[in-house]
Amino acid sequence: MEEQEQGTGLRVEALAPEYTAQAAQWAERLGLPLADDAAGFAVQVGAEGLQIQQLGPQAPGPVRVDFVEGQAAHRRLFGGGNGQMIAKAVGIAQGVRPQVLDATAGLGKDAFVLASLGCQMTLIERQPLIAALLEDGLARARGDDEVGQIVGRMRLLTGNAIERMRAWEGEPPQVIYLDPMFPHRDKSALVKKEMRVFRPLVGDDLDAPALLEAALALASHRVVVKRPRKAPIIDGPKPSHSLEGKSSRYDIYPKKALKA
Repeated sequence: MEEQEQGTGLRVEALAPEYTAQAAQWAERLGLPLADDAAGFAVQVGAEGLQIQQLGPQAPGPVRVDFVEGQAAHRRLFGGGNGQMIAKAVGIAQGVRPQVLDATAGLGKDAFVLASLGCQMTLIERQPLIAALLEDGLARARGDDEVGQIVGRMRLLTGNAIERMRAWEGEPPQVIYLDPMFPHRDKSALVKKEMRVFRPLVGDDLDAPALLEAALALASHRVVVKRPRKAPIIDGPKPSHSLEGKSSRYDIYPKKALKA
């Protein structure tokens, strides 16, 4: 326990002198210091945008949001299009591109996939650090000729998703997509770089039942919950059915049929 408590502090730093002013702006926005020798993590500003770097000798590489290259580009080009399980889960079909609220946006990977398939996406992220990475990634992607059109279908909101859904104004989203952070007990589940970085900073989503309740009250057509394949369903109403993959599954709570 002592190891987890030590080094969860954060500082902001510029990776080159020309990014000093930007680093100072982010430090002010996030309420973080520009100098802290005891920090275990650094929010870094540099040529590749904003990133979070765990500090220390065995730390993994930095975590950033990049919609133009890397994993996002590969999945956009070779991910399987409308045949992907997530596409089927949210109801994408011939002539059907639902309006989707991703209420647990994280680094925006799933929302980007759905936007690339033509869905209008609203994203909510409550953790200010992750929201900052997402905001930065979306801003950089807008300058790309091809990807700019995709992220043009992605609107980012910040704050508590439960409160935002309960106080929703205007037309409700047709589909609400939830991917709550699951309380892992198996250490092997922490190998992924993003998990190693974010779990000490963010923790688990212990309010998933309230999240599901708010989503079911707001969505006009269906709610979709992504879970680890063997994880229990979220406490509350039972899903009508699930789509199961190798490591994940999608629990589907239908309210009304999606039509072209």
